[in-house]
Amino acid sequence: MSHRSKSTEGMVLVSLIASTSLGGCTTSPSAPNLGGIYNKAAQETSHNRNPVVVMPGILGSKLIDEESQRDVWGAFSGNYANPEKADGARLLALPMRMGAPLSELDDTVVANGVLDQLEVSIFGLNIQLNAYLNILGTLGVGGYRDSLLGESGAIDYGPGHYTCFQYAYDWRLDISQNARAFGAQIRKASRIAQEGMKLKTPPKVDVVAHSMGGLLLRYYLRYGDQPLPEDGSLPELTWAGAELIDHAILIATPNAGSAESLLQLVDGIRFAPFFPKFEAALLGTMPSLYQLLPRPRHGAYVDSKTGQPLGDEMYDADFWSEMNWGLADPDQDAMLVKLLPGVDDEGERRRIALDHLQKCLSVAQQFHAAIDVPATPPPGLHLHLFAGDADSTVSVLAINTTTGDVRVKAHAPGDGTVLRTSAIMDERVGQTWVPRVQSPIEWRTVQFIFRDHLGLTKDPQFTDNVLYLLLEQPRDH
Repeated sequence: MSHRSKSTEGMVLVSLIASTSLGGCTTSPSAPNLGGIYNKAAQETSHNRNPVVVMPGILGSKLIDEESQRDVWGAFSGNYANPEKADGARLLALPMRMGAPLSELDDTVVANGVLDQLEVSIFGLNIQLNAYLNILGTLGVGGYRDSLLGESGAIDYGPGHYTCFQYAYDWRLDISQNARAFGAQIRKASRIAQEGMKLKTPPKVDVVAHSMGGLLLRYYLRYGDQPLPEDGSLPELTWAGAELIDHAILIATPNAGSAESLLQLVDGIRFAPFFPKFEAALLGTMPSLYQLLPRPRHGAYVDSKTGQPLGDEMYDADFWSEMNWGLADPDQDAMLVKLLPGVDDEGERRRIALDHLQKCLSVAQQFHAAIDVPATPPPGLHLHLFAGDADSTVSVLAINTTTGDVRVKAHAPGDGTVLRTSAIMDERVGQTWVPRVQSPIEWRTVQFIFRDHLGLTKDPQFTDNVLYLLLEQPRDH
């Protein structure tokens, strides 16, 4: 069943085109000479430079099956895990088991590096698509020595310690489950820098995080290695993760969620015309996707018949069952047969799926509450945001509460995936408007780049400003 229509009722497009002319000629802005600006700073290796940890967003880490060594995500050629086949679908999906908490539903799939390039095979031709090369390239301009590139032999840095570290993680999991491993990477980066510079105390670390990686970073800063409690309560807000972090740079992070996540959980997704389809039930096994849902209080969901906003029912599996969404869609039983091969009864498969759905929705609501608590960062921690606001982005979804159909009702400025207001975490949305942004996040700086969700990391303005933050901005220590 298809829930997404092409209707764009209520969408308002406002286009502001500014041009400057002199003598009948127009000029376009020039890109900065980054080498000329940062050459000296890039060669600086003293304690004035913090090591950097780079963290991608969802889909940004390679996944492999430890037992078979098959590519689960990151390559679409050879013996990869095809989501349209039963064995591939089971590798991509997270396990489901009645009554077991999400933290116990592990498998043999692990992260295997940041996805700097994506390998795709179309009609027998192998094509590589750049993914996070832009961020890594920016750090390369800044003279950072990447540990993975050095250890693999891809680049011979010569003598000297590593100053750049990639953090790959299993993006299917509840975001809080990755906090412990992320903390270990932060401590490793600090320890290597301490040994390399022969410092008496561990130096602080800067973090550059894209998209969902920024949510993981924000959770870790507030709660350290603590996972979300199994009883549904909130972890203690200690700012334990901020001990070794100086600059936290978030790029296109959906701090208030993204409407695209509901559309994908309802309908599944095909990333390109010749790609295999990732069915809704397969995606529905992944807790992280629910944690990307927009907040109901921001008016992201409305009843298409009454125009009234929908609230906490968006976290209720019974409501999803009424709407026939995702794991609760009876038409998805063919995928459930692939994911639950030992369960022959359709009714039992549905019970297992609904149990898993409710666990994912409850953890998403718990996670939202945990990162939405207003809190002042401790001294020495600086939160920076890079966001897009020049692309039309889905802002409101209209839901037919009789049929379950979901359609786009309105758009607003963003990067095509994440709204400007979501990146800032602007609490004025859906509430009484006031002149100044109301956010539970105390940003040190906010920069807007006129590019889309992935493209903004290619922009010279992004590169210039990130390098300034990392290499030249005066520090508090």
